[in-house]
Amino acid sequence: MNQERINNISCVIIVKDGVSTIEKTLDSLNFFEDVVVYDNGSTDGTTQIVKSYHNVNLVEGDFKGFGPTKNEALMHAKNDWILSLDADEVLSTEFVRTIKNIDLNENMIYSILRENYYRDIHVKHCWGNDIIIRIFNRKKTMFTDEKVHEKVIEDGCNLLSIDGVVRHYPYSTITEFIIKLDRYSTIFANANVGKKSSSPLKAILNGIFSFIKTFFFKRGFLDGYAGLIIAFSHMATNFYKYIKLYELNREL
Repeated sequence: MNQERINNISCVIIVKDGVSTIEKTLDSLNFFEDVVVYDNGSTDGTTQIVKSYHNVNLVEGDFKGFGPTKNEALMHAKNDWILSLDADEVLSTEFVRTIKNIDLNENMIYSILRENYYRDIHVKHCWGNDIIIRIFNRKKTMFTDEKVHEKVIEDGCNLLSIDGVVRHYPYSTITEFIIKLDRYSTIFANANVGKKSSSPLKAILNGIFSFIKTFFFKRGFLDGYAGLIIAFSHMATNFYKYIKLYELNREL
């Protein structure tokens, strides 16, 4: 591949306890001159790995929800053009080649094609592939303030897709599903306390529907045992989201 380095786009990542994936992610970014990793409380050795990369600026701060934290991380980049990545995403060679040659336009925002994996299994049904906006100019736009399900604000911008694939490895063990479902359900409950109603029945029904939707409607059963794990995790996440919200609402 052309050894020309990418010096007009900063890659920005937020992470907590990403030791299982962060090395693979940063290896795919060795052509970037500026990579910002915003660590919010890792205790698993993530920061030690990050410090070993010469092109990475490690910033440590608090987690304020995904939207606000990502916007905070943007401020530490050297460039106005941003590639926002998660700590479990890996750029393909084709994707790197594309962004090396792209003619960036301030009025444009750019989407990526993301393939999702459990371990090394390409999950084609439960998750499928995503098209997500990830390249933008921070002078023109930023992330929404949602604590979860944040996204890049599209107002006033035109959208263009980027050739090449970004591979997403959100889970490498079943334990990680359990850890993340607890974390995400807590964030959801805290963000919606006093705003949304909930009940034990709502928690049960949301959980059951989530399993049926993932395993049957989306044909997750075609993903094999990975599909079963994902469908059950979705069920548990939705159950705990609403049962935690129910508890918090009762305490008001």
